[in-house]
Amino acid sequence: MTTVVPTETDARVARVEELLRGVPGLDVTRLSDGNYQLRIRGHRSIRGNPGDDDPLVVIDGIPISREAVASALAALAPGDVARIEVLKDAGAAGMYGSRGANGVIVITTKRAR
Repeated sequence: MTTVVPTETDARVARVEELLRGVPGLDVTRLSDGNYQLRIRGHRSIRGNPGDDDPLVVIDGIPISREAVASALAALAPGDVARIEVLKDAGAAGMYGSRGANGVIVITTKRAR
């Protein structure tokens, strides 16, 4: 598990995804459409279907569907984020079942504290 607690200098970033850059084991890639792709442990899908490698994103205890992740993260202001936890191993992500097989990104906002 890796925990990121935003600092005052992190408040200057424009998107929450930018807070995640530099987290060991997490790849944050900006796509041509302006969105970001998040990967924990790299590409591992056997079938090669888009989205099979996506980690589960949980914001304030609510799991976000794959289709809604980009818009949910875009709606968050980096200054509202109190804590980000990246769960990479099976034990830590076990509480999320098979949905957490590719890792889990848990975001807690200041409102949820």
